[in-house]
Amino acid sequence: MSTTTRAEPAAPVRGTVPLLAITLSGALIAVALGAYGSTHTPTGRPLALVVGFHSMLTMKVWLATAAAGLAFFQLVSAAWMWRRLPGAGEPPAWLGPAHRWSGTAAFLLSLPAAYHCLWSLGFSTFDTRTAVHSVVGCAFYGAFATKMLALRVRRLPGWALPVAGGLLFAALMTAWATSSLWYFGQPGVPLR
Repeated sequence: MSTTTRAEPAAPVRGTVPLLAITLSGALIAVALGAYGSTHTPTGRPLALVVGFHSMLTMKVWLATAAAGLAFFQLVSAAWMWRRLPGAGEPPAWLGPAHRWSGTAAFLLSLPAAYHCLWSLGFSTFDTRTAVHSVVGCAFYGAFATKMLALRVRRLPGWALPVAGGLLFAALMTAWATSSLWYFGQPGVPLR
């Protein structure tokens, strides 16, 4: 007579269900933005311009550039707070609040640019650059939602928050590179 042993079921990986839920939430936001941008008829005109700008494109370029600069500060300050910045020493007390406020400011600066992208220009796929910009622009807001939710859930794996932050940074920088950086490289474009 043979004896069979029954394997114990594997313990679920810490925070798998919450991680899947917040990732799905972010993905749904990104897809919803893309669907809106794809189905909405672009107006081709700005809704409103921030004071000091004479065109929608220059407003979007400079707001996105400011957001990208703040995102770079986010990357450096996060590395410092998590003690991953070589030679930086102990993070100062002001760094945590500065990290949070710079992230808030970057997000707020991105909103007029993104709104005008979706409302005025729509989800564009007429060339590779605009297709990549449209996809990562929508992905940025999904990644933002995922990261903000990840900050509130305590049972996530230790790698989840840095990965969410890294994806958020990568999406913003790719959106910036395919719009603002590209714009700055064009000959004869107005800068205000």
